[in-house]
Amino acid sequence: MIDGIYTLANDAVYDQLVALLNSIEANAGADFPVCVIAYDDNLDRVRAEIANRKNVSLMNDPVIFAPWKDFSTQVWKTHPFAMQQWQEQGIDGVYRIHCNHRYAAFDPAAPFDRFIYLDADTLLLGSPDVFFKALDHADFVTYDFQHKDPGHIFNLDSPKLLDVFNASRLTSDIFCSGCFASKRGTFAPERRAWLVERLAEGEAEILYLNAPNQSVLNYMTLRSSLSIHNLALHLPEGERAGNSVTSRHFEERNHVLYDKKARLTYLHYIGVSSKLFTRLCAGENLELPYRDIFLHYRYLHTPEARPQFTGKPIPYNQPPSLTTRVLKKIGLKS
Repeated sequence: MIDGIYTLANDAVYDQLVALLNSIEANAGADFPVCVIAYDDNLDRVRAEIANRKNVSLMNDPVIFAPWKDFSTQVWKTHPFAMQQWQEQGIDGVYRIHCNHRYAAFDPAAPFDRFIYLDADTLLLGSPDVFFKALDHADFVTYDFQHKDPGHIFNLDSPKLLDVFNASRLTSDIFCSGCFASKRGTFAPERRAWLVERLAEGEAEILYLNAPNQSVLNYMTLRSSLSIHNLALHLPEGERAGNSVTSRHFEERNHVLYDKKARLTYLHYIGVSSKLFTRLCAGENLELPYRDIFLHYRYLHTPEARPQFTGKPIPYNQPPSLTTRVLKKIGLKS
């Protein structure tokens, strides 16, 4: 049985990808298998990076991606207005369709029997074994607190939501699609066809349009009655840790983070634009959350290239200047 880690990337998230790969090497082992799933064909820097890593491969096979893209399109065509709304917004087809390349991890042709999927804007800070041990008795493993915010998973205004899912599942089993663990072959073609049929019968209205792949993956998992094990709910309290950069109380020790006494398994830079990491690595003195630990892993093998900053860092989320606001208003700045 082959266990491994997947991520989804292209050159737009190159700096984050390097940091993630280095964190996996440091905290899971230099030989731990990793597969980078191509977001699109913008991959020149990604290919060059992977060529230097014996444990990392690239998945960029249109034959594997095609049925999952078809599935996503079928799903959203069942929705009463999603495709029309996206079209009116200038979006061709399904919003962020390339995000569903992550579904290829479930494909029979995928390389890993069991896997953890991590978004490129994460760092692995602890052993991945906690996920794989849980997969010994569960179909699907998560580790987050998304159940506290179901409004970013499903349409809470839909009267059908509680007809489709028991309220208890909405407060325990929903998850952020930036980190999950499962097994190859979990969603066979027959299962996907069955899910589309259920959506076409009216269940599609419970989906959340602003995070389509996250919403659909949650629907797929819950509607298939998979056994879902959320480590955030099942680990002993003293071993349970947060994972999001929105939590500012984590303490750094020896290039890993701790939530009180519990070591973080991973850190998710959720909500922080990839463009900010590019600017940071280009030498712009931005005050990103947990900046030093990101830079440690990004330049783990090239410390001499790490940017050196002087002066007070600029908050990454500071309001735009008056000049910028005026230029945007008159259309001279995007």
